[in-house]
Amino acid sequence: MVSLPEELEVREAAARRRVEELQAEAAELALRLEAAREDLSRLEITRETVTKVLAELSAADADVESDGPAEPESHGVGAMMVPPWREGLAATVLPDVCRDIMEVVADAPGPLQAKQIVPRIGLPATTGKIEGTRAKLKRLVKRGWLDEDAPGRFSPARRDPGADRPESR
Repeated sequence: MVSLPEELEVREAAARRRVEELQAEAAELALRLEAAREDLSRLEITRETVTKVLAELSAADADVESDGPAEPESHGVGAMMVPPWREGLAATVLPDVCRDIMEVVADAPGPLQAKQIVPRIGLPATTGKIEGTRAKLKRLVKRGWLDEDAPGRFSPARRDPGADRPESR
């Protein structure tokens, strides 16, 4: 039979171990919390910086547009824009994913939908990837690189020799 003082010592030792374990977990959580706070801080600073740069670029674009048309230029912000199509401009000026889309559409026997293009450019056929690709297709149509024959059905742009296409429809 175990005496009451011995039982209390056993329980006290178990409680002490539990306190030590919880203190170790709390220390680990404190480290993880600090790392998460640092990540959050970096993301907030990045977002603020990007917002400021984009606002400055928008203001500069507005100034350029008021002065008249100009050649598209790279702003060096990490996002490559799709330039409007013009005679002599090759698809090599497009971002990689847009070039891939152009190749798939050009190789197709007829108009394609975004959901048909996504797997052919190596993306998983998830709703997000399909919608992102659809947005790129719409941008390529707007800039004169592709035609949208029927809603959601895309094909290579038909061009009359020597005729410039409007930048938007």
